[in-house]
Amino acid sequence: METQPPPRLDALLRQGATQLSTPEARLEAEHLLLHVLGRQRAWLFAHGADPAEAAVQAGFAALLERRRRGEPLAYITGQRGFWTLDLQVTPATLIPRADTERLVELALERLPPGRALQVADLGTGTGAIALAIASERPQAQVLATDASAQALAVARANARAHALENVDFACGDWLAPLQGRRFDLIASNPPYIAAGDVHLAQGDLRFEPATALVAGGDGLDDIRRIIAQAPAHLLPGGWLLLEHGLEQGQAVRALLMQAGFDAVHTAQDIEQRDRVTLARIA
Repeated sequence: METQPPPRLDALLRQGATQLSTPEARLEAEHLLLHVLGRQRAWLFAHGADPAEAAVQAGFAALLERRRRGEPLAYITGQRGFWTLDLQVTPATLIPRADTERLVELALERLPPGRALQVADLGTGTGAIALAIASERPQAQVLATDASAQALAVARANARAHALENVDFACGDWLAPLQGRRFDLIASNPPYIAAGDVHLAQGDLRFEPATALVAGGDGLDDIRRIIAQAPAHLLPGGWLLLEHGLEQGQAVRALLMQAGFDAVHTAQDIEQRDRVTLARIA
């Protein structure tokens, strides 16, 4: 009996994409196949006609099945791009999202280059915000905090991978690790989903750590704590930037004004949705 030749890599990729029901099935299948191959995208374009070895077929099938069960692509590959950085991601961390790059943009607008500024990133997770700022402002000193020692280990590894030496790390709950220090800017993407929100049972959120997502009955518990404590840790004229839910802008602005901040403003993301509220301390 004549044996069937192995499929070409490009055919294997097309077949894999048909097994996924996600909106970006083709792109996700490509990421999974590249992960199995240990290759870059350009290599796959040049070698699409190469035969897919049995081990590649088996490895690709296993990853496709994990994705079919809903496991986030970032956790399967252990990587996610953010800003200009490729970051290690684990189930101990929130998956960095492109929406949070808006917070980085707003922070950089308030951090003049070439100055020895002090910046803090609260609840750093993978280190996405802290490392993006540190990479763009090498003379700034950035402190990244997280209550999870596992998350901090990931953030430290990401800093080492990108040779970013102007970042320090401290374990603790929100502003507790700041230990009386004051900063030119404090940024955070804290949990802001209300307990019981139906979205927690959908998509990637099912797999992400609940402590990085949920903040009380209205989703604002952690934001309240940060706003209440931040004035004691900001230099005069210092900024506080908070990412939040799409319908929370008004509530966050009210909390900031009650705490004595001025220049309170909510910025929209690329889709014109409320995304980040920022304010300055007098």
